[in-house]
Amino acid sequence: MRFKETSRIELKERFTSDLKKEIVAFANTEGGTIYIGVADDGTIVSLESPQEELERISNAICNGIKPDLSAYTNVRITCEYGCPIIEVTVHRGEKRPYHLSDKGLKPNGVYIRHGVISIPASEDKIREMIRQSDGFTFDKVRSLHQELTFEYATQYFAKRKVTFSDQNQRTLGMIDDDGYYTNTALILSDQCQHSLKCGIYEGTGKSHFKTRKEFSGSILKQMEDCYEFIDLNNNCNSAFNGLLRVDTYDYPRYAIREALFNAIIHRDYDYPASTIISIFSDRIEFLSLGGLVKGLSVADIMQGASQSRNMTLASIFYRLELTECYGTGIQRIMESYQNCDRQPSFHPAPASFLTILPNTHVAAQPQASSFRYETAYEDYSLTVEERVMKLVRAKHEISRQDVQELLRSSSFPAAKALVNLQKQGKLLKIGNARATRYIEKE
Repeated sequence: MRFKETSRIELKERFTSDLKKEIVAFANTEGGTIYIGVADDGTIVSLESPQEELERISNAICNGIKPDLSAYTNVRITCEYGCPIIEVTVHRGEKRPYHLSDKGLKPNGVYIRHGVISIPASEDKIREMIRQSDGFTFDKVRSLHQELTFEYATQYFAKRKVTFSDQNQRTLGMIDDDGYYTNTALILSDQCQHSLKCGIYEGTGKSHFKTRKEFSGSILKQMEDCYEFIDLNNNCNSAFNGLLRVDTYDYPRYAIREALFNAIIHRDYDYPASTIISIFSDRIEFLSLGGLVKGLSVADIMQGASQSRNMTLASIFYRLELTECYGTGIQRIMESYQNCDRQPSFHPAPASFLTILPNTHVAAQPQASSFRYETAYEDYSLTVEERVMKLVRAKHEISRQDVQELLRSSSFPAAKALVNLQKQGKLLKIGNARATRYIEKE
């Protein structure tokens, strides 16, 4: 038989709107050929007006499919057994995923070839194709969500006296060369899918919650609302120098500002989880997703080295005059604590980054407390159990709450580590209930 449907061949008796799905599927997979005027069993069906059919197909490709696929398709009239048929050749495109113009980058608009049929692509498959075409820099690639609004961003840009026209959005990297919104646009839009969560705790641990807030919407709105919330909980202390009253805050406002900017600009937005800000009686912790960019160390960033994970987003914050220049944020945080007994600390992990700002009105803790954050928490070359043993030797005795703080975990992982160390004969449990403590076994 001359014609038979395969993964690379599709047969159609005549043009219908479904033809666009087949073209999209071939362009997103390995390419293929569609024959118009051929029945499913391979029988040639006479086309009454082949030239009109050809024009309708060409128009459908140009107007019904995005991005522009015309360079990867060829439509021509040919003859089989004296009957005219139309041959549509589709090559694998370079700007995948291609999609139906009226459906967008959604499963009901993006198709791939699976055997002899065309099926909707999953969201994961769509993301994979976007990354293969656009690269792996999250803020620069096409957003899956194209129905975006920018009410808050428009007001904010106007307040900062920065133009927010379509042309400027292209310049800022919010719209790509093909007219698609990028993930930077998604982050700045009212539909931003990430959030900031801020919790206030009683004391120095997470046992007693006082209050919490979650901020959503444009990342610019989240930033403003979150800073205001933190500032409301940044107590002002007054002292007198002669006749003059001197006001100082628990946390230098500049340090809060820079820590918040860093948590927003440098986080890994590939993760859907929220950025977490925790306020304790003695410190504020800013925990953002994504460790240090490959090749950088804490020593590097302390000296001013900087490589943003989201260069487009960082550039926009610079244009808005929120950040002054790259690489100075952490240095400026340290400068704001210049005359303080307690100093900020920075703790990168494989998939997160923790910034700790100490309360300037809380006395420095004994060395054992400093050990938890400065040594044990940072040293990821050690196993969990090795880190727990290091903590025991530094403090001589520990509680389960100490281990939870060390591991930045819930009670279960902490309890599991303690049980394992008891079974290994390394720890001895003393006391009961809330008085339970663990010491190193001689």
